[in-house]
Amino acid sequence: MSGSFAWETPIGFCSISILASCPPSRLLLACRFAVHFFSRLHRLAGPRPRGYNRLYYAMPDRTRVLCVFTAAYFLSFFFRSANAVIAPSLARDVALGARELGLMTSLFYAAFAAVQIPIGAALDRFGPRWVTPVLMLTAASGSLLFAGAHSFWILSAGRALMGAGMAGVLMGGLKAVSQWYPRERFAAASALLIGVGTLGALAATTPLAWLNAALGWRAVFLGGAAVVALSAASVAAWTRIGPPGAEARGAAGPDSAPGPATQVPAAPGLARVFGDTRFWRIALLNFFLTGTLLATQGLWGGPYLYDVVRLPKIAAGNVLLLLGAGLALGAFVVGWLANRFGLARVVVAAAALFAATQVMLAIRPQAGLLPGLFFSFGLTGAGNFMLLAHARLVFPLAMTGRAVTAVNLFGIGGAFLLQWWMGLIVGAFAADAAGHYPPQAYTAAFLFTAAGTLATLALYAPLARRSD
Repeated sequence: MSGSFAWETPIGFCSISILASCPPSRLLLACRFAVHFFSRLHRLAGPRPRGYNRLYYAMPDRTRVLCVFTAAYFLSFFFRSANAVIAPSLARDVALGARELGLMTSLFYAAFAAVQIPIGAALDRFGPRWVTPVLMLTAASGSLLFAGAHSFWILSAGRALMGAGMAGVLMGGLKAVSQWYPRERFAAASALLIGVGTLGALAATTPLAWLNAALGWRAVFLGGAAVVALSAASVAAWTRIGPPGAEARGAAGPDSAPGPATQVPAAPGLARVFGDTRFWRIALLNFFLTGTLLATQGLWGGPYLYDVVRLPKIAAGNVLLLLGAGLALGAFVVGWLANRFGLARVVVAAAALFAATQVMLAIRPQAGLLPGLFFSFGLTGAGNFMLLAHARLVFPLAMTGRAVTAVNLFGIGGAFLLQWWMGLIVGAFAADAAGHYPPQAYTAAFLFTAAGTLATLALYAPLARRSD
């Protein structure tokens, strides 16, 4: 089927060619536009709080806080998505089968999920400036370990360290946004953070396929460790807990040191979170919505294209790039739609379309339909970001860290379990002499995730009938 597929040209090469042929004056104009765009982000914050100190407010200001966490989330998305493109190289170099590949890759999400609850309590007590960079250094060490691994167990340890290290990036960013931005603008600001950050998934497609072919996956992860360390330093240097006068929004001050003064008891807050039925409606849908999205983007989308459609690596990377593009666009669109039509209603519509896309992939469409289907998969899967915003609106600000991380625990836990379970389902079918699994294996896997998405959507749907 790959002979009829038109997406053989590396999109990364096309982008480089365009930049190389662009006149310097236009590149300078584009850079100025980007600077102007990010300099105007402070408008999202609305009126400044009373009694703010101009020095603390402006240096570093909320725009810089948003930008450093967006850059860190870009890296988080790159690392979680990377194995989908390099899966054949990993399987060849370290002799991994489908079960081992699925388990090793899923350990990113297992470690990510395991630390969500303590991270939530730490964010509420110490703030994202102190928690996120320390964890990111753990991710950098995991990337170094992964780069030098020659066995399944060392790969698994490195992957787990990367997951634990990146676990505080999005949650820390959302905590910072909740402190710097008013409640009515939280969804828009968080959608901007997530939308730009998810572009890291694009870097983990065709560009990564090209780097893997040119340098090898070990060199990629070696360089990635250095970039993560630099990003951690930028978060520590340019983040503050919140603008002065923002105590009503849960901030302790512009440059508060961690200590008992900012401590919020963890256990009563968690009991309140887990005792609310709305939490379970949100969290269970997040299990399948986020879990299926990340399990496919982070691993099984690549083998699906290799085994079912028999696409070459660059062509498969281009299709996965479209998935990431749809996800990035969806992250912007769902925030805007939620402000117009209601957050829960948008989630219901997105989840229903997401399940329909999974069914389409399960019935093995023609190769010409795959670019649109993978783009739709990312676009509709972006509805999971609004589930985090929904948790923010359900619980008071003082509990933001624990409420959002508890919901995220189910999403990341879903990614771990579904990525593993999909590997078990695919591995239950016999591979051919070339190592390709039959299309029926992926049909069974995607029908399973589609059924789970629809079942949990039915549980969540009553929230759409209530006032958002």
